[in-house]
Amino acid sequence: MTDPVRLATHPTADGHLIGILTLDSPASLNALSLEMIQRLQGALTAWEQDPAIVCVLLQGAGEKAFCAGGDIRSFYYRRQEESEQALFAYARDFFEQEYRLDHHIHTYTKPLVCVADGICMGGGIGLFAGADFRVVTEKSLFAMPEVTIGLYPDVGASWFLSRMPGRLGLWLGLTGARFNGVDALGLGLADHAMASRERAELPARLAALDWAAQGDPREQIDRLLGGLHAVAREQLPAPVILPHQAKIHALLAGRSLQGVLDRLDRSDLDEPDLARARDTCRAGSPISRAILWRQYWTARRQSLAEVFADELALSVNCVLKGDFVEGVRALLIDKDKSPRWQPPRPGTEWLEDFYRWPEGTNPLA
Repeated sequence: MTDPVRLATHPTADGHLIGILTLDSPASLNALSLEMIQRLQGALTAWEQDPAIVCVLLQGAGEKAFCAGGDIRSFYYRRQEESEQALFAYARDFFEQEYRLDHHIHTYTKPLVCVADGICMGGGIGLFAGADFRVVTEKSLFAMPEVTIGLYPDVGASWFLSRMPGRLGLWLGLTGARFNGVDALGLGLADHAMASRERAELPARLAALDWAAQGDPREQIDRLLGGLHAVAREQLPAPVILPHQAKIHALLAGRSLQGVLDRLDRSDLDEPDLARARDTCRAGSPISRAILWRQYWTARRQSLAEVFADELALSVNCVLKGDFVEGVRALLIDKDKSPRWQPPRPGTEWLEDFYRWPEGTNPLA
């Protein structure tokens, strides 16, 4: 059986090692399973403690994707086959371990380079966002499309969406709009770009740096990636989100979700990308929109650890009593794309139940 995460090392000239983690499930666009999450966490922990490892490179196998998100079909099947208690235990374990991995990447003590070549969505952005060096290519395609499956932008997205310029992060979360690598650079979600064809040479280029030199090795990595960025600049596409920043800010003005939704409904959007995003928002789960709206404003005042604790409770409750399982059914199982969402609920008091941990103590609190 093929290992869904390949571990390898590349020797440096001075006897150290570059650790290489490759998500290796190209048939599923490298979607994250619990096994993959555990494999990544184990390798990162071991390499962080190994003095021979001086840098880690995280990438995806295949030509299409870095990581298209979480492998979420399992939640639907477990809902059909298992008890409520067993479903709770699975959801708790999956999301807790995923969020611990994401947080570990944000706080990793060794240089960590992540290359998002191709599709990077949902859980893939969770891996990418916390890396020391976040690298895009001309093929990068991003989205946080959780509103379409009855979840909400999780994996720390509450934290990084709320820190993007203007209200662009709010737009990406509410609409699931797609954006490219140049957008990611402007949004503060990426640091460098490189040509996709250069990716195979990156381990050797990293290994060629002087790892025995005094000072922070991140300076050398930054110069290396800066040079690759300069070479790739002419191949990069035009941004698709950034040119609409003023329009998006006007559409999302105010602090009332219903006011924003009403304005979107009334707006005559000539720009096809904005119109498609607006339609996706309209078709999304009302529960998802409400959670995203609250998280966007709340997370601005929270630490990353506090955000992950809230997200764990929210995600587990979206499985147990929200729209998540129905969204998975409609999009990925039956593929009828006609989810039967729970109807919108008045007020916001009902949201408190989604922030309440179902049983015992929230393990990330």
